[in-house]
Amino acid sequence: MAEPESTVINTDVKQKDSSEALVIAVTTRAIFNLEEEHKLYLEKGKQEYTRHQQANQDKPLPPGTAFTFIQAAQYVNEKILESNPAEKDLFDILVLSNNSPESGVRIINSAKHYGLEISKFCFVSDEDSTQYLKSHGVKLFLSADRIDVCNALRRGVSAALVFQQEVQAPSTPLRVVFDGDAVLFSDETDQVFQEQGLEGAVQYEQAMEAVPMGEGPLKAFAMHLGKIRKKFSQEKSPIRTYLVTARSGRDMGIRAIKTLREWGLAIDEAFFMDGAPKGPILAQIQPHIFFDDGLHNIQGAQDVGVPSAWVP
Repeated sequence: MAEPESTVINTDVKQKDSSEALVIAVTTRAIFNLEEEHKLYLEKGKQEYTRHQQANQDKPLPPGTAFTFIQAAQYVNEKILESNPAEKDLFDILVLSNNSPESGVRIINSAKHYGLEISKFCFVSDEDSTQYLKSHGVKLFLSADRIDVCNALRRGVSAALVFQQEVQAPSTPLRVVFDGDAVLFSDETDQVFQEQGLEGAVQYEQAMEAVPMGEGPLKAFAMHLGKIRKKFSQEKSPIRTYLVTARSGRDMGIRAIKTLREWGLAIDEAFFMDGAPKGPILAQIQPHIFFDDGLHNIQGAQDVGVPSAWVP
């Protein structure tokens, strides 16, 4: 496989062992707010965009949706290395960009300006940059481009689409919220619900209670996150994970809990919303990122200022 056109190693940060680390790839538009620049690119073309980026290369880009998530992952690394300086099971962040290296200088300068611990910047000229995810050992890919996300999921990489929004910087620890069906779990129950309605879905769940659910697109990422979390006692953990699902706890919660137990995935808190809006509980949790497959839930999260990522 061809290497990306240009990979810039960030010598300012400790390089991670990608075979052991939890590698997260973010695109430039996921981590920084490049909406104005992207508009320029669409309206005036690549040349004008490159000229603009070069002219502004020393002007830091404003933070984007995934920015505080990456900052919080960095905080977890600090806590891990405090307790064990030789630990290799860390977060490893790389930026994947369709920019040319010339227009990418602003991206690198912005990351350095904010002190972001990004190991590598990969500037890829190919239309489909997701072909490089597996060779870098990526476990989660965040992009502002729907085609990118669909391509990554097809390649078997956990991926989600981030929408640009104003994000308040929540405090540490790193807080991650997962939806259940079609995110952590497979969409089997969703399909029964579509075909047979709520009653059919409840009956199906009760009949299948002892059978763990299938894997959803974000299971692999959640499992690795859980593995890092196990390095700490619950009181001292710099990571908190949540399940916020539309399922009702009474009729459909047992199978979800049993599945998590079967997987060995410890979740700090689980909320069974029974179809109620998720926005209010998310406003309470204040996560660094919320993963859901329902666009109405993503909208509800955005309305309360919660950084969210859609799993199509």
